[in-house]
Amino acid sequence: MTLELARWAAAIAVLGTAVVYGTDVFCAMVVRAALAAVSDDALVEVMGGIHRYGDRRMPVPGVLGIVAAGISAAVAAVSAHWAQAVAAGVAFALLLGWLGIYARVSAPINSQLTAASTALTSLPQARALQAKWDSVIDLRAAVQGLAVAALCVALAV
Repeated sequence: MTLELARWAAAIAVLGTAVVYGTDVFCAMVVRAALAAVSDDALVEVMGGIHRYGDRRMPVPGVLGIVAAGISAAVAAVSAHWAQAVAAGVAFALLLGWLGIYARVSAPINSQLTAASTALTSLPQARALQAKWDSVIDLRAAVQGLAVAALCVALAV
C-alpha cells in the first residue's frame, strides 16, 4: 500500500511539475526571442499581463508538484523503497532549488513588470529587467526537466 501511495504521489508530482517545466521551456525557446522584436512599452504590457495571471495561477501546479514529490520521497523512504526514495528526493531537492531561483530572481522582476503594466506606466529599465529574467530561464527549465526525469525514475523503479 505505501509503495502505491509513493507512486501515486510521484505521478501527481510529474503532472504538476510538467506544467511548470513546459512553461519555462516555452519562455526559453519562444517568449525570449519574441520579446526581442517588440518595443519596451509592449514588453512591459505583455510580460506584465502574463505575470499578473501566471503568478496567481502557476503556484497551483508548482506547489502540487513540490508537495507531491516530497510525499513520494518520504513515503518511499518510510517503506524502505530506497531507489524510489532517492529519485523522488532528488526531484524534491531540485524543485526546491528551482523555487529559490524563482523567488530570488524571477518573482521580483515579475512584480515590477506587473505593477508597471497595471499602472500603464513606462518602465525605463524594462530591457535590463527582462535580460535578468532571461538570464535564469534556461537554468529554471533545466532544473524542472531534471526534476521531471527524476520523478519518472521514481515511477519506474
